[in-house]
Amino acid sequence: MHKIYSRVDNETVICSYVKRADITDYRTDMSDPSEILQGCARSLKKDTYVKPHYHLPIERTITGTQEAWIVLEGKLIAGIHDMDNTKLEDVELTNGDIIILYRGGHSLKVIEDNTIFYELKNGPYHGYENDKKFIE
Repeated sequence: MHKIYSRVDNETVICSYVKRADITDYRTDMSDPSEILQGCARSLKKDTYVKPHYHLPIERTITGTQEAWIVLEGKLIAGIHDMDNTKLEDVELTNGDIIILYRGGHSLKVIEDNTIFYELKNGPYHGYENDKKFIE
């Protein structure tokens, strides 16, 4: 698991990502427990069983939007920006990789045709014009 830290506040995690080839443990937590979006990478053995369960109705109050991308096929570049909008680095993601974007900004560039990925965000969604501000 990899983390990219802010240069504005070097203790703040901007994003974390896991390359598919690095998923070897039963569970690798990607998110600090305080993050809005929680994620982990899991590698399970045959006959692993998780007992039926449900999650308790805990009221949560959040401010902000966090996002995750899970690449199924192809290749893309996630451009990672700090909390002051400066570019930190590019992360190449391919089949089976995941990135969780906690704060700062980001860009997306598709490198291979027919790249397929899931994008997950917390809601509710209030429309494109209320959701984004462009950096450049």
